Amino acid sequence: MKAIILESFGGPEVLQYKSMDVPVPAEGEVLIRVEKASVNYADIKNRTGKKAKGNFPLLLGLDAAGVIEQIGPGVKELNVGQRVMAFPKNGSYAQYVIAKEELTYALPDEIDMTTAAASPIVSFLSYKLIKDIGRIERGDTVLIHSAAGGVGTTAIQFAKQLGAGKIIGTVGDESKFSTVLEAGASDVCTYDHFTEKVQELTEGEGADLILDSISGKIAEESMNCLAPYGRLVHFGNTGGEAGAFKTNQLHASCRSVLGFSLGTTRKKKPHLLKEISQDILSYLANGSVKINVGAEFPLSEAAEAHRLMESRRYTGKILLNMSE
Repeated sequence: MKAIILESFGGPEVLQYKSMDVPVPAEGEVLIRVEKASVNYADIKNRTGKKAKGNFPLLLGLDAAGVIEQIGPGVKELNVGQRVMAFPKNGSYAQYVIAKEELTYALPDEIDMTTAAASPIVSFLSYKLIKDIGRIERGDTVLIHSAAGGVGTTAIQFAKQLGAGKIIGTVGDESKFSTVLEAGASDVCTYDHFTEKVQELTEGEGADLILDSISGKIAEESMNCLAPYGRLVHFGNTGGEAGAFKTNQLHASCRSVLGFSLGTTRKKKPHLLKEISQDILSYLANGSVKINVGAEFPLSEAAEAHRLMESRRYTGKILLNMSE
């Protein structure tokens, strides 16, 4: 099979398109013939060594969609030939991958492979952030940073489906405004003076729920527009710098700062994802939540996909197609 192999950390040029043996599923695992996989910002951090350890060779990628080719001993609910999306065990930039049964989800017929490949990270993460971690209540004002990306546009839709009253998105520049509004946001602004904009749009009440994947100053400034009893959910660090909060910003106002990692949840509590999988698949199948795909590359051009992601000149999800 063909795969993208990483043998050293560095720029996109270190991504090597090579042949390797097809893996064999062990107890409780399935072998999936991948049709498409998505590119996520965590892949960039792993490629550059900011996140991954140097246990080379490495296979990048967090999620994939395809067809089950083989099942290992002990697999009970999945069968050969089923269309699935999954969080693979050892990366997804390959034509065949291994995934644990508990992290593999059978697809309804209504969900096509492009949607399935673009969905796992952004849909599970967005739904978990909005519903369970952020504890959205009907009528809440929701502020979503990085609103034009895959997670952002998906979170906007889930917030709307789950009862948000007003949804405000922030982006780096005005060229992304239309993407955010088309996803269903009520308003959109750049990061410049976003706290003042939120206060203006909410008549001084602030946002009840804020989703932050940037950290640094954006996270710190978000406290200036977080409403009493509001929840600031921190789930990433794309800005590269840590933010700081003061305890006196929290107790008297009954506000909360919460953290969530989908990667940690996959490793330590995968049953939490299985519990919400049917809800997510239902939203995708009936079309009430649509995944925005911005670009698709052949697997052999994974380096170009990474360059596009690092340029920040994209909206929606970036996919890799495994067809030769």
